[in-house]
Amino acid sequence: MIIKPHQKEHFHLLGGKASSLASLANAGTYCVPEWFAVTDSKSSEEILKQAEAVGSTYFAVRSSAHGEDGAEHSFAGQYDSFLYVKQNDLLEKIDQVFHSNQSAHLDSYRYSKETTEAQQVTAIVQKMLTPTASGVAFSADPVTGDRDKVIISSLWGTGSALVSGEENADTWTIEDDKVIEKIIAQKTHQHVLPKGGEASKEGVQRVNVEENLVNEPSLTEEQIKEVCDLSKQCEVHFGCPQDIEWAINSTDGKLYLLQSRPITTLVNLPEATLPLTVWDNSNIAESYSGITSPLTFTFAERIYEHVYREFCVLLSVPKGRIKKHDAVFSKMLGHIHGHVYYNLNSWYHVLAMLPGFSINRNFMEQMMGVKVPMPDKVIEEIVAQTHTNKIYDAYSLLKTMLGLVRNQLGLEKSIKNFYKRLNTALDAPSTPLHEMNKDELIMHYNDLEAQLLRRWDAPLVNDFFAMIYYGVLKSLCEKWLGDASLQNSLLLDSGNIVSAEPPRRIAKMASIVREHSNLKEQLNKDNSIEKKLTSISSHPELKKSFDSYLEKFGDRCLEELKLESPSVRDNPGSLIDSIIAMANRDPKKPANDDESLPLEKSSPLEEAMEQLSGLKRKIFGWVLKNARNRVRDRENLRFERTRLFGRVRDIMVHLGKILATDNLLENPRDVFYLELSEVLDKEKKDYKSLVNERREEEKAYTNQLAPPDRFHTVAPISKYEEFHSELPYSAPDGDNLTGIGACPGVVRGRARVVHNPHEASINEGEILVAQQTDPGWVVLFPAAAGLLVERGSLLSHSAIVARELHLPCIVSVPHVTRILKTGDMIEMDGKSGTITIISNED
Repeated sequence: MIIKPHQKEHFHLLGGKASSLASLANAGTYCVPEWFAVTDSKSSEEILKQAEAVGSTYFAVRSSAHGEDGAEHSFAGQYDSFLYVKQNDLLEKIDQVFHSNQSAHLDSYRYSKETTEAQQVTAIVQKMLTPTASGVAFSADPVTGDRDKVIISSLWGTGSALVSGEENADTWTIEDDKVIEKIIAQKTHQHVLPKGGEASKEGVQRVNVEENLVNEPSLTEEQIKEVCDLSKQCEVHFGCPQDIEWAINSTDGKLYLLQSRPITTLVNLPEATLPLTVWDNSNIAESYSGITSPLTFTFAERIYEHVYREFCVLLSVPKGRIKKHDAVFSKMLGHIHGHVYYNLNSWYHVLAMLPGFSINRNFMEQMMGVKVPMPDKVIEEIVAQTHTNKIYDAYSLLKTMLGLVRNQLGLEKSIKNFYKRLNTALDAPSTPLHEMNKDELIMHYNDLEAQLLRRWDAPLVNDFFAMIYYGVLKSLCEKWLGDASLQNSLLLDSGNIVSAEPPRRIAKMASIVREHSNLKEQLNKDNSIEKKLTSISSHPELKKSFDSYLEKFGDRCLEELKLESPSVRDNPGSLIDSIIAMANRDPKKPANDDESLPLEKSSPLEEAMEQLSGLKRKIFGWVLKNARNRVRDRENLRFERTRLFGRVRDIMVHLGKILATDNLLENPRDVFYLELSEVLDKEKKDYKSLVNERREEEKAYTNQLAPPDRFHTVAPISKYEEFHSELPYSAPDGDNLTGIGACPGVVRGRARVVHNPHEASINEGEILVAQQTDPGWVVLFPAAAGLLVERGSLLSHSAIVARELHLPCIVSVPHVTRILKTGDMIEMDGKSGTITIISNED
């Protein structure tokens, strides 16, 4: 059957592309080349008669399948299409289009999109233009979803080379009728006009064409506006952003619309109603990996709001400026599909209130492990909001600089006072937690918040100076010594880092077990934790060390900043397993001793100082001393945070028990599905239905892909069904991977990829490979020969503890847990950040 654009009674037989063309043709306002549709190849005489009536030398024969060019799937390039088809070849090309629904690549496409659509194919026979220029246009930015922008791509001649990716195009970005960005292709364009060549699926064959080589942009300013208006008219016509193909005909100079379809990437993206917001989990995923409970998130959100507002006060940012931007502090974090993210807009906003934003910005990105800088437009908006007039900015700068000097001079005293205040607040309460009623537990929490959470001064100021001194040290190593990674070698042996103590204590307990064969045999044989604890208690020396560990590090556990994570004190099974696993190893003979390369035995500090003299030597020594002290205190003060979180966890667990006893919760652990304000509410409320609702949400988030590590939004999060990554993907260079060197040392060994540390064991000499680590992972470090981490930064826990343990470490290695497999033989250089795959496991 042949269907013409006006035959609405047969539109149900047309596919997506033909239906759109028919709708546009019938609107009467669009210039669409004359066409007709063919549903089968039986009416050959009628097809040729209709083609004769069109009166064209050449035709375009395109597919139009059900489901093609739809809102969900484009099926772009999956069916055959032909340009510059002679009338004598029409029937053959139409038949090829009909049979293109049987290709293997189409089956793969349907499988990847989980759809069975696009089975029935209709052929469109359209008058072929001879364009001077042609291309595509998007009525909204297909990447960011910004509806205020129009993107136009154009080539001289036929646009098939643009669609297929054969040639680069001229590209314009238009906003408010103004070109805000343009890219003119550097290579010479081919202005292609037909000269009797044969049809080709890819377009016109490059033989038998007349070429007119030009170096000018393919569109004039007037034509750019005309194409822009056409894309917006199509958006209004179809009620959603459109991806159009267009051409400017050489014979009459008119702009023709060849097709219009929805921008499939924007189907699940809401319309832009807010400025661009950037979400990133670079460093916070180390503390809050995977799904995080509502209670933990709202507690963390509250902490970040209080402490960073206090941070600005401590650094003497004028009160008027803090008050003006107060709303920023409550938006430091986001809870997105159950995962925790930094709202980078807020972080940069807070930093922009401080002096030296252009320098500190780079330091903050290093500390947070941010891989991609913020878009310039966002930075410009933040700077414009935080800086008013030169006189007020100069006053603010002077006041904040004086605050920095005061805090630098008084930091050691401030840290001592903080420890004193923390120890007082965390002293055992006169009434044990399990004996407190609900009001008493809430009062105890509020007291902790008043004493500590609202006065988290020393850790904040120390973190800021750690960021500054580390950044300055890195810069001096690069400029004065010509080595951009030397600072990591210089930070070895900072001394007295508390996070390095647990693996050493575990090693000591393992040596006790190893020396007593009966005890070792008993611990290996016992099945239950209770029996293992009884065996430990029967040995006084081991029990003393074990109890001492629990007393100091009992709040340390995997994912220790999640309130829902059981502490080692509550569940010592993981600690006992680590002791047994280490006791079962021969400490004198590494598993890969014949393949391991020794750590470098150099003295980087002495070598560095020999290259410097006079004032430079003194400045470098002073910066290094401060960097070491601040990095050391950063990690030690983070341990104190663990102690505080441990106490808050205990409070919440007991509140959960009370709510369950009062029949307000089904189970005490359901408390973690509540938000902090709900738990602290003194009124009795039945939370069961709310808990069930949030539990179902958590199940849904667990069963779907997590949002990408970095993405943008332009509307409330609730309007998004999925998110698109804003991180560039770079495929590994053959057998070589690259990250950020965090602790020097060259080692060779088998990879051990660990996704779940609860069930992991490391053989002596293996290289531990993980997506991220937290303090609970340190029980795996002693046996490892090296550490590769997909996320993290140079000031993350992984890097700091690895340097203290002299464990070669590379952080921020993209996709390393997917590229490497357990058993792969690899060599890593913790200084340069390079990894070489020597052989695969198989």
